[in-house]
Amino acid sequence: MRWVLVMCAFGLLAGLAPAAAQRVEQPAAWAAVKAPLAGPPRIIGGTGLGCIAGAVPLAADGPGWQAVRVSRNRHWGHPALTRFVERLTAEAGAQGFPALWIGDMGQPRGGPLPYGHASHQSGLDVDIWLELSPKPPLPPAAREDIQVPSLVLPDESGIDPRVWRPRHAALIRLAAGQPGVDRVLVNHAIKRELCRTEAGAPWLQRVRPWRGHDSHMHVRLRCPAGQPDCREQAPPPPGDGCDASLAWWLTPEARRPAPRPPGPAPQMPAACATVLEGR
Repeated sequence: MRWVLVMCAFGLLAGLAPAAAQRVEQPAAWAAVKAPLAGPPRIIGGTGLGCIAGAVPLAADGPGWQAVRVSRNRHWGHPALTRFVERLTAEAGAQGFPALWIGDMGQPRGGPLPYGHASHQSGLDVDIWLELSPKPPLPPAAREDIQVPSLVLPDESGIDPRVWRPRHAALIRLAAGQPGVDRVLVNHAIKRELCRTEAGAPWLQRVRPWRGHDSHMHVRLRCPAGQPDCREQAPPPPGDGCDASLAWWLTPEARRPAPRPPGPAPQMPAACATVLEGR
């Protein structure tokens, strides 16, 4: 059956070429699609080069969350991702956390985004703002321009003690410990603070330093069961990550934009043409 699906994907791509082959690489083409492709969930490719059929939406409001910047139409994902948000916010609420602001997940059919993210393409990524003050229900217009202070000093030498609280660490710990979580991306200064207070904790292996991410955490799930076309990211290295590698983030090299790898740009999976063009 899988062979038939792959052959159909190549057949459709050939039949629509060169237009489909060009469109599938264009972020604007994916952003223009306002609804998911109907059918069972199917992830194709990886979080940085992939798509999803059968995506489901996260409700704009739930018992422990409010979706923000909803006009972007990026609150779609695999059902495992929406279940993760529901479970995390329920457990957070039981521990006394206020409602959480849920940022970008993915587009209705995944694929590359016109701005903001290189990943978030396969329905397994979600941004969760690290804003822990009580929040009244916001009208749609107010959700478009939320302001969340950075938890990190301007030179990224450490966390900002005026803003950072132990509860931030507790929320990151809660997210990293959820079933199915592959990694949680945070600013390297936040990772260093967690290493200072939580060194040796098994969940720290899944908390990875990355550029930006100074006022939100980016949670990525592993490929769910029954998704043979989902491309898994290499797992985090063994250990808690509280080693000399963290010092690299303070070097001039780390502050420069990452160079583009040599050779031709990676191509979207051929089967994503069926997702983009499907009706």
